[in-house]
Amino acid sequence: MTATPESISKARVAAAAAFEKVATSVVAIDVSERLVLTDVFVVASGETGRQVRAIVDGIDEALHKEGVRRIRREGYEGEAHWVLVDYGDIIVHVQQDEDREYYALEKLWGDCPSIDVSDLDGER
Repeated sequence: MTATPESISKARVAAAAAFEKVATSVVAIDVSERLVLTDVFVVASGETGRQVRAIVDGIDEALHKEGVRRIRREGYEGEAHWVLVDYGDIIVHVQQDEDREYYALEKLWGDCPSIDVSDLDGER
């Protein structure tokens, strides 16, 4: 089973919002065949904790406008090295660059199909 069209649409909204906040290396991974908890991971990077929080806030706002409610958010307080935001059928990971490199989520989930969001980079 692949990610639902609704999940893919939400992931694209999240990715576009991340690009708008100048996130780098934004990817979406269809994890629906591996996890029962969610359909898509959206992963993005920011240089500092402040930028990570700005990216998360932008994604939150964009998804809220689409009627998507946040279930939970972890890591936002403090240094914001890795913020995880759960929207149910999508989970957003925003990491500072060095944490992104260290944890390498794309490699961990490398056998899962990616969802192309590269076309959204020009929308900022």
